Amino acid sequence: MEVKLEKIKEALESTLKEKEIIVDSITFEHEGKYNFLRIVLDKVNGIDLDTIVMATNIINPILDKLDLIDEEYILDVLSKERGNEE
Repeated sequence: MEVKLEKIKEALESTLKEKEIIVDSITFEHEGKYNFLRIVLDKVNGIDLDTIVMATNIINPILDKLDLIDEEYILDVLSKERGNEE
């Protein structure tokens, strides 16, 4: 699975880089009855919900084209935690 995740990350990085979005990490996790493909994104000065939605719309067709994961999964695109910035 690690090789597949690395291929996905490489494919996403080149496209998302154009939008100044950083792929922080990609994991495939099983929770309960479900599998999750979690893609954590970041951006200089943080990433907002609109950017997450835009990135998800970019990511979906790339994943469909690559078709590397045989199991059913839920795509979970989220932003990197930043902690309290006070």
